[in-house]
Amino acid sequence: MKINAFLFRCTLIAALGGFLFGFETAVISGADKTIQKLWSLNSFWQGFTIAASLIGTVIGAALAGMPAQRLGRKRVLVIIALMYLMSALGCALTSTWILFITFRMVGGIAVGASSVVGPMYISELAPATVRGRLAGMFQLNIVAGIFIAYLTNFLFVHLGEDSWRWMLGIMVVPAGLFALLLRGIPESPRWLILNNRDAEAAAIFARTGEPDAHKLIKEEHELSKLGTKERLFTAKFRKPILYAMLLAMFNQLSGINAILYYAPRIFEMAGFEKGKAFLLPVYIGAANLLFTFLAMTIIDKVGRKTLLITGAIGMIVFLALTAASFNSGASANFMVLVYLLGFIAFFAFSQGAVIWVFISEIFPNSVRSQGGSLGSFTHWTMAAIISWTFPIIVEGSAKGGFYSFIFYSLMMLVSLIFIWRVMPETKGRSLEEIQKDLGIA
Repeated sequence: MKINAFLFRCTLIAALGGFLFGFETAVISGADKTIQKLWSLNSFWQGFTIAASLIGTVIGAALAGMPAQRLGRKRVLVIIALMYLMSALGCALTSTWILFITFRMVGGIAVGASSVVGPMYISELAPATVRGRLAGMFQLNIVAGIFIAYLTNFLFVHLGEDSWRWMLGIMVVPAGLFALLLRGIPESPRWLILNNRDAEAAAIFARTGEPDAHKLIKEEHELSKLGTKERLFTAKFRKPILYAMLLAMFNQLSGINAILYYAPRIFEMAGFEKGKAFLLPVYIGAANLLFTFLAMTIIDKVGRKTLLITGAIGMIVFLALTAASFNSGASANFMVLVYLLGFIAFFAFSQGAVIWVFISEIFPNSVRSQGGSLGSFTHWTMAAIISWTFPIIVEGSAKGGFYSFIFYSLMMLVSLIFIWRVMPETKGRSLEEIQKDLGIA
């Protein structure tokens, strides 16, 4: 199916929340060492300061489902954009540690909520034959945001002692643009159906090119007879709950957020001087962007499960090689860059590209916002744990780098077994058909 201009524009605007998600996630890596010195933080409180945003994401992910269900997906996206704007301004201007933590948490809440509502909105708008590619644009924007964050960190690092303020403050530009552009997109048609606004939903489906609009509207009413009153935590939804939680856990047990949050520190641990330690993450961001784009071009052809299996195998190998490099203790170990690029390539090609698409697909309309919140809540809880403990582990032992990366490699081995033996395939199926396949209907 050809993606028309209206559908593409709406998807791209909604996916800008993913760009801000990625930027907010990675930009703190440039300020890591500076703020540790500025506020004289030990490894525990430094881990907490970096993880403060992730604590916010847990809150945002847990709370986003209810307003998205009651107010609509579009209104919540607007609130998210304003929170990103507040976070960027607050972090850039404050000189007080507790206020910095507060504004980092505000940004984190926006990230957590965005990870629920953005993919949900796109999946509910997109026809089944192109849903993987379009929902994947959210992830593509995440990695674009990560790349730009690393790039601006490198460009601003020489601006003196206040360079970290420029790194964090530049986010006001995309946040303001996101808030303005959201005015031009419609509400989710499936949310409109859930609220008995079928005529409005049909009009939007017509503009997106949905070939089976009237059939989908009828099926949605049959599958959502309890409307917004249906509860997620029942035996009926045990399969999608299990799949969402385990996939979200394994996504973070790969160590991806530890690498993104502490990239310059990791390269300094490998023996590189400060200038290169800030330049090399730009290559990480570029590889992330490239391989996510490649995954988006084939996700609707080869399917979610094939990508995940391929990625798990690659991540097992490259994480183990990274661990071995840190175990050798070589100075300025160039192979650490090579191995991390390999890991990022396989992560972006699999877990990175699939997670938000898959979680947004497997829950029915009546509990999709709750299910999305559960998956995102699990993801960000694990991210907070991994990111908070990473500096404690690497500063607490000369072998900290080895211990961290060998653990991540073993977790990817466990994930491979889960994906291969348990996880279902969802490619080419309408959201309603997926519910029937899972025995929910």
